[in-house]
Amino acid sequence: MNAQLAQDAFVHPTAIVEENVEIGAGTRVWDNAHIRHSARIGEGCIIGEKSYIAYGVSIGNRVKINAFVYICTAVTILDGVMISAGTVFTNDRFPRATTPDLLRLRSSDPDEETLATVVREGATIGAHCTIGCGIEIGRFAMAGMGALVTKSVPDFHLVIGAPARSVAVVCRCGKPMLRFDDPASFTANVVCAHCGLAYAIRDGVVSES
Repeated sequence: MNAQLAQDAFVHPTAIVEENVEIGAGTRVWDNAHIRHSARIGEGCIIGEKSYIAYGVSIGNRVKINAFVYICTAVTILDGVMISAGTVFTNDRFPRATTPDLLRLRSSDPDEETLATVVREGATIGAHCTIGCGIEIGRFAMAGMGALVTKSVPDFHLVIGAPARSVAVVCRCGKPMLRFDDPASFTANVVCAHCGLAYAIRDGVVSES
């Protein structure tokens, strides 16, 4: 294993870690996970069993990735994100196995059809979500379990369904604070009943007070 591991990082003996992978201090990689070459994983992360992280993926600090997660090339995950079991990321809106004449397999290398996805700080992606490509999941946003996320999610929004739609505002602590039918026209000030943090909502855009 020609990877760069911080001194107190842990990699389970059954995990596959390819060359030029960087794994930060305190990170734990569990059984049968597969981390492809040139991936970057920060400090204090958990990579759950049987999860797959493709080449070139960048993962920040204190990220929790549960079991059976598939993270493809062109995905960036920032600090403090939780990705629950069975989540699948995508990076091509119009995938084909072969060239149009069916005579050659298309390369799996990134090309002009490969679209990047970013999951921003503190976001949570629920179990068995499917995440589209070319989008952003906002800061402290939350995708409910089983959501099919096909467009960007604003900061602090909760999205559910297939396709996913915004239905509520969530606090940094993860608790929903209020629900709405039309987030684009929603304006309010709200304080989380669980932790006391305050937020201002203007036409669906959430900012911290």
